[in-house]
Amino acid sequence: MNELQEWKRSECENQVLLDQAFMKIAIQLAEGASHQTSPNPTVGAVIAKNGSIVGLGAHLRAGESHAEIHALRMAGEKAAGATVYVTLEPCSHYGKTPPCVQALLDAGVARVVIAIEDPNPLVAGKGVATLKHAGIDVQVGVLEKEARECNESFFHYIHTKRPFVTLKTASTLDGKLATATGDSKWITSELARREVHAERAKSDAILVGINTVIKDDPLLTARLYEKGRQPIRVVLDQTLRIPKTATILKDTTSPVWIFTTRRASQQKVDFLRAKGIRITVQQEDQVTIPFVLQTLGEAEIVSVLVEGGSKISGAFLEAQAIQKVIAYVAFTLVGGVESPVAYGGNGIPLMKDAIQLRDVAVEKVSEQEVKITGYPLWTDHSNS
Repeated sequence: MNELQEWKRSECENQVLLDQAFMKIAIQLAEGASHQTSPNPTVGAVIAKNGSIVGLGAHLRAGESHAEIHALRMAGEKAAGATVYVTLEPCSHYGKTPPCVQALLDAGVARVVIAIEDPNPLVAGKGVATLKHAGIDVQVGVLEKEARECNESFFHYIHTKRPFVTLKTASTLDGKLATATGDSKWITSELARREVHAERAKSDAILVGINTVIKDDPLLTARLYEKGRQPIRVVLDQTLRIPKTATILKDTTSPVWIFTTRRASQQKVDFLRAKGIRITVQQEDQVTIPFVLQTLGEAEIVSVLVEGGSKISGAFLEAQAIQKVIAYVAFTLVGGVESPVAYGGNGIPLMKDAIQLRDVAVEKVSEQEVKITGYPLWTDHSNS
């Protein structure tokens, strides 16, 4: 290899590293607003010129300016001839805001680096095509995996029109949710519980079963993020056993949606609706998970955090309706045949059919517990 070839190779490697460094910053910007953009994706943008950042931006709220626009405003005239790094393909259509592609062209940028194409049919490659047609140097795929993870709920929702379901459990080392007497406070540490509130803040909805409401009388809010968007509180209650004195019925932090069946008392339905509670009646004897997810999807609920007990977790497992698992496991032992376990229901008959997880990550949260995250590998990949 002669000196010229070596120089070109070195320049190419340096450019790759530079692109990754700027894209990493864009992803961090996107993640910073991940709890408030739904049903839109989270997007971050960085504008760089001569190796220095001249513009930064993030999409902060649905209906407001996109990340590229914020970055262009910051960059001003410096955007001309610059490189734009954006975590998701710029939009090329008129929605609640003008197309970002046109703004990039008007600013005279020279190069656009995109982490991943937008799966939304309204965009889906059109933004890239428009930029290339205008003579802009476009590169797609820089830190694609990280960008996809940043918008995993959005990608799932666009493909399925169903919310991305994260099921969270907190159990002892022997898999117990509580003691045989029902005592469960607290299995995990304060640090772990703070993490759960962060997960709630990123979700459009929190879902529990009626047994959790009756037993724990929870508030079901992201209390560490009171100034941000609060998730909708969803309760599955077959016969409307929810007490009229339940805390969530009195609290106005966020809407409460209850799914029930034709077995529910019409008088109780009328009472709850008069209090502003959204009641959805499934005209069957049981509330089914597919019905719940279809209804939530139609309401543009992109992500759901399931925090129910053994029965609810088992129902979602049997319905193959879990996209992500977060399990906090405390280094404690409870024992007891009557102590509830993390997943109830009928379970998997044969061990060879047990659901495997992909991309498993194990993180030590404190000296008291670990956090295990993974994605179930269903036979039916439409649930992935």
